[in-house]
Amino acid sequence: MNFHDTSVAMANILKKISRIWDGKRAILEMKNENFPHWKQMEWIGFYFQFLCEKYLSEISKIPGPKYGNVTFDGFNAIPWDFKTHAANANRYQIIVNDSEATASAIKDYGQVGLILAIGKVEYNDKNRNFQKWHEQLKGGKSKYELKRIQRGAWSRLRKTSFDLQRISFIKITDDTLVKCGSFQTDFRNSNDRPRRSKVLIDLKKIDEELEHFIEF
Repeated sequence: MNFHDTSVAMANILKKISRIWDGKRAILEMKNENFPHWKQMEWIGFYFQFLCEKYLSEISKIPGPKYGNVTFDGFNAIPWDFKTHAANANRYQIIVNDSEATASAIKDYGQVGLILAIGKVEYNDKNRNFQKWHEQLKGGKSKYELKRIQRGAWSRLRKTSFDLQRISFIKITDDTLVKCGSFQTDFRNSNDRPRRSKVLIDLKKIDEELEHFIEF
C-alpha cells in the first residue's frame, strides 16, 4: 500500500478511540494492562502510544525497526512514530525522533510516518491534587522528582485531561527534514555529552506532508 492507503487504514481503526482522555482513568488503564510507562509524568503521549499499540497491532508490527538505540513505535510499509500535541499551548513545533535514525529510515524506506494526536489539555489545580494522586499511586516521588527538589527547580503543572480533536498522518521525507530542521543540536546532557539532535516538525510549514487526518 502507498502512504495514503496505509494512513486511511490506520485512521479507520483509530476512529474507535475515545475523544476525552481523563488522566486518572488513562493511567489506571495503562497500569492495569501492565503498560510499562504508566508512571510517566507526561502521561498523554504515553497513553496515545498505548492506544496505538493496542489497536494498530491488528495491521502493524509493534514496535517498529530499530536504528542504533532508537526504535520506531510501529511499522506498516514504513516506520511510524506516535506523538501528541497540545493545541492550546500556542506552539506549532513538534519534536519527533532522533535525526540520524530518521534519516537512515528514510534512506531505507523513502519516508517515515508520524501519527499526531492534537487536542486541548487541562492542567492540575493549584493544590496539585492530580500530581499527589499519581505520586501516591506510584508509591512516592520518583528519583527524577527528588533530584528536581534538591536542585530547587520549578515543578511544572501536570496535565489532567486531553480533549482529542484531530489525528493527523504526516509523511516525513528528506525534503521535510530540510524544511523543518532539528532540535537540541547544541544541547548537552548532565554528563556534558552532547545530546543527539531530533527532527523538528513545524506545523505551519508542512503542506504536502499532511496526507490524511480525522476529526473528533
